Amino acid sequence: MKLPLIVSVPHSGLTVPEEVRDNCALTPQQILVDSDEGAAEIYNLKSEVVKYITTPVARAIVDVNRAENDRRRDGVIKTHTCYGIPIYRKPLSEETVEILLDNYYRPYHRNISEYSHNAKLGVDCHTMAAVGPPTAPDTGGDRPGVCLSDASGTCPKDWFDELVRCFAKSFDCEISVNSPFKGGHIIRSHCHELPWVQIELSRAPFLDLAEKRRRVFNALVLFCGITKKR
Repeated sequence: MKLPLIVSVPHSGLTVPEEVRDNCALTPQQILVDSDEGAAEIYNLKSEVVKYITTPVARAIVDVNRAENDRRRDGVIKTHTCYGIPIYRKPLSEETVEILLDNYYRPYHRNISEYSHNAKLGVDCHTMAAVGPPTAPDTGGDRPGVCLSDASGTCPKDWFDELVRCFAKSFDCEISVNSPFKGGHIIRSHCHELPWVQIELSRAPFLDLAEKRRRVFNALVLFCGITKKR
């Protein structure tokens, strides 16, 4: 039986779409470093949950975890990576921006909304640099092994507290709550459809990717087993 979850993995993609491929100045390594490296392996739960949603498009090109009208340099269609590296050889036209939004951003969010009635909880899944990058709220700071976020209200408090306890049972590391991340656009914009939480795992090698996946899955199974009894 599948877990009653929507699992969203928005930042594991590494593809530069054809609409901007000739204009993109980033190397494959720079795209990888700006992505949620390891997320595709850690959160590979497609066969375990009612809906698994991801995108092949690199976060550096289209960030589906930003508001559609967020036009900052680290916004929905970025101009620089999180390490301050320019993404494009020349600025994108508004027409190109609109094409990227229509082809890659809006379908991701429609997909979430379409399946919201089939799930009990949405889980937005990320990995984070072990040390805060230049654009982060904790620049230069060491990060915990796990950060769980609910943006102070995207999930019922008793559910979120239970989720924290389940991750604490599954992981032998610091479990931080709403720090350094409080929760991004995905959980904030879709929490009116069903409860959402955000998971961030450090990319520090305190466990290998397979073991990180196993422990995330165990925590979610434990959580779903507990909440089913209520």
